[in-house]
Amino acid sequence: MHRLINQVRPYAWGDTAAIPRLLGVEPDGTPQAELWMGAHQAAPSSLATDEGPLGFEEFIAAAPKEVLGRRTVDRFGERLPFLLKVLAADAPLSLQAHPDEARARAGFLAEEEAGIPIDAGNRNYRDPFHKPELVLALEPFEALCGFRDPVSALGDLAGIRCELARLIRADLAAADPHLALRAAMTHLLTLDAADRPRLLADFIEEWAERGGGGHHATVLELYHRYPGDPGAVAALLLNRITLRPGEALFLPAGNVHAYLRGTAVEVMASSDNVLRAGLTGKHVDVPELLAVVDFSVLPIPYTRPVPVQGRREFRPGVEDFALSVLGPGRVAAELPGGAPSVVLALEGAAELSAECGARAALRRGESVFVPARSGAVAVEGEGHLVAATVGI
Repeated sequence: MHRLINQVRPYAWGDTAAIPRLLGVEPDGTPQAELWMGAHQAAPSSLATDEGPLGFEEFIAAAPKEVLGRRTVDRFGERLPFLLKVLAADAPLSLQAHPDEARARAGFLAEEEAGIPIDAGNRNYRDPFHKPELVLALEPFEALCGFRDPVSALGDLAGIRCELARLIRADLAAADPHLALRAAMTHLLTLDAADRPRLLADFIEEWAERGGGGHHATVLELYHRYPGDPGAVAALLLNRITLRPGEALFLPAGNVHAYLRGTAVEVMASSDNVLRAGLTGKHVDVPELLAVVDFSVLPIPYTRPVPVQGRREFRPGVEDFALSVLGPGRVAAELPGGAPSVVLALEGAAELSAECGARAALRRGESVFVPARSGAVAVEGEGHLVAATVGI
């Protein structure tokens, strides 16, 4: 087992205190949005050794089958296929979706052939991998997630007489919900640049007075934060939810979403491919997002864990990752061997004892990488931990 040295991503929407509090350091007043634990090239962790920090990719390359396990290498190649994060949002994230495997591979190759630098601001595909993700709330966590029934959106628009409201109502009145949502979303995100400021300003003015439903305050907040952005009105088409601590969502490819605020653990395929439609100062590519979005009306994608060997395990049906939760409270659990794992202590302390004889003590904010060759790991302590591994 190897202690991890992780990187914090200071995105503008980040909370200033949550991640420093987890890590036991003084906040410096700047946003601390995401703590990354994994080998993704954008912000790879390092492994602490007696000789100093060792790069994750270098460690894997030295003995890939011992580090990752034969099954992982056979399925994913010589790379860690998952990424664990702590996300701390004090402001809304972008309206976004993620591509499936085929789209990610094709988009990455096309941008490589076009000579777009991997770190260019206008780059959509920074790697050739899909990015399904699971988000587990650590506190009340607010989000927009997937499309709701267009009848519900129509109800919230009742009595709004401005031109944009009439256009959206006409779209949403289509008999096929899939076509209705596609038409309304496309209409909003592709408003003529000359008419957009007037249409949106008239809508927001009237919405503030007459709009109703659970989306009322959300639309106004998003618009005041991102004036002139039609993504604020597009929020009307999505489910508005609040996860309680311990609840989780699984977001497959094509699920349009926007996290609003709160602290959570995320585990995902090791990818940084994000297609944005608005509510951000970053690169927006509406046509590409519309090409990957699933416009189906589906149940809110809650996912529930299964009790296994003293832990609660989330397996949402993808091969890239699974997530186990240990605690909070007394922990006496076992993590299976034969696959790589990243273990993070959120609260308290625990002792990890691997089948190979390796041991590690974890306290709040500390994390370790467990190679496949370590075998099963017994975890004992008092606290709250999460462990990410592959899903195969």
